Amino acid sequence: MVFNKAALLSALSLAAAVQAAPAASGGLPCDLYASGNTPCVAAHSTTRSLYSAYNGPLYSVVRASDSHTTNIGVLSTGGVANAATQDSFCAGTTCKIKVIYDQSGRGNHLSLAPPGGAAGANVLADAAAAPITVSGHKAYGVYIAPGMGYRNDQTNGVATGNQAEGMYAVLDGTHYNDQCCFDYGNAETSNTDTGNTHMEAIYFGNNTYWGSGAGVGPWALADLENGLFSGYNPKQNTGDPSISSRFVTAIVKGDSSNLWALKSGNSQSGGLTTGYSGPRPAGYYPMNKEGAIILGIGGDNSNFAQGTFYEGVMTSGYPSDATENAVQANIVAARYQA
Repeated sequence: MVFNKAALLSALSLAAAVQAAPAASGGLPCDLYASGNTPCVAAHSTTRSLYSAYNGPLYSVVRASDSHTTNIGVLSTGGVANAATQDSFCAGTTCKIKVIYDQSGRGNHLSLAPPGGAAGANVLADAAAAPITVSGHKAYGVYIAPGMGYRNDQTNGVATGNQAEGMYAVLDGTHYNDQCCFDYGNAETSNTDTGNTHMEAIYFGNNTYWGSGAGVGPWALADLENGLFSGYNPKQNTGDPSISSRFVTAIVKGDSSNLWALKSGNSQSGGLTTGYSGPRPAGYYPMNKEGAIILGIGGDNSNFAQGTFYEGVMTSGYPSDATENAVQANIVAARYQA
């Protein structure tokens, strides 16, 4: 075996950079979850740090002209993305988002989703398709069109079986469709449908084949496999509101008891609305979560939906309402603007 010193140093540097930042009092979303004793086990964002002491890469892009890649970091520790790095690297050509790094230090990075039971190969997202500003600085979201998706089937620390977890995502409230399934969360490790209870993920869109909320949508729903749910009733829960904001915070959480909750809110102002909190739908307890992480697709690689992702986390344990309220306040304070 040939010893490649440069490659080893590069790998060690990246590993050190993405170690979890220590928890702080208050601070950014994963600091808040840690303070609430429900720490992040996955933290993904192309727009900003999710720990106040994080200073590593947020994501990497691959350039069409020569297939070279570069990491996109933050402007400062605990800060927003350095979009100028992407703009300079991709000038005169196009770039795709190759990897979305896990800021938690557990290595739960997201990369191109493999083929699965419902669809074949995916393609990477256009790195420049979703420009916004965060705290007054330019940043890019992950613009998912049909046929795109990211996944990690070999995770570390993500809930399995009937273990408790929580998750949130900040999404584009105007970019969606009625297809399956624009998800972020816990899914099968086989890329196939292994049955009810084997998923627990946020869904965003206006699909009504399974369940729906109030009005005509779009809604934040829970994908529990073989069903998109707004509550206990598998068809409709009018307590789960349609979304009309440009940026939306969506939350799904499930306890080890027969309890789960669904929340949503405007990422630019105000608090969270609880669309549902109560028992799981019939046939969905106990859970059999498998611990893979998906973005933009369903658990069996159903890749027919669309949406835009800016940030999201998954936790160990069932977060309190107080913690989630603090996280929502931090998201509002981040000043997402189109």
